[in-house]
Amino acid sequence: MNHDSYPDSYIREILTSVKSIAMAGASSTNVRPSYFVFKYLLERGYDMIPVNPGQAGKSLLGKPFVASLADIGRPFDMLDIFRNSDAAAAVVDEALALPTKPKVIWMQLGVRSDAAAAKAEAAGLKVVMNRCPKIEYGRLSSEIQWVGVNSRTLSSKRAPIPTGNMRLSLHRASIGGGATAAADRAAKDKNDVS
Repeated sequence: MNHDSYPDSYIREILTSVKSIAMAGASSTNVRPSYFVFKYLLERGYDMIPVNPGQAGKSLLGKPFVASLADIGRPFDMLDIFRNSDAAAAVVDEALALPTKPKVIWMQLGVRSDAAAAKAEAAGLKVVMNRCPKIEYGRLSSEIQWVGVNSRTLSSKRAPIPTGNMRLSLHRASIGGGATAAADRAAKDKNDVS
């Protein structure tokens, strides 16, 4: 796999097939990027598992922190690594030592370990490096268009206005809890006109 450029089909397949995501380096501090990503993915219906030894015993948005991947005690589909590149190899080794390995290792923006990626791929896992699942989800589902970001997805039709529990191209509910009655009415009225 060329880890400098991923086909949209590869990222889309990962985001539509995984159900549970363990986030190594999750933070309960609501201004940290890991908090934003955790909350976003949780609102899209993913079963999120926060992993942080310093937070064990506490919870993040109703999900209990665990100290290590082994402490999860059940299989999960994807490991999202929110640690620095130097720490990524040890986290991947921990995942590969589990009785049931995850299907995907995802390293966040700025995190890259080619040696860890090669080891995971040799074990049959898919790997994504230096990407954010929140950004990729928003881009591929067209949610990101509504905040003025170029999604690099061409279409002659404008994406529908995301409303509560609307299914977008990744077959998950949009903006959980963020909908307002006025926005829903505007979207309904706009959609009824066509």
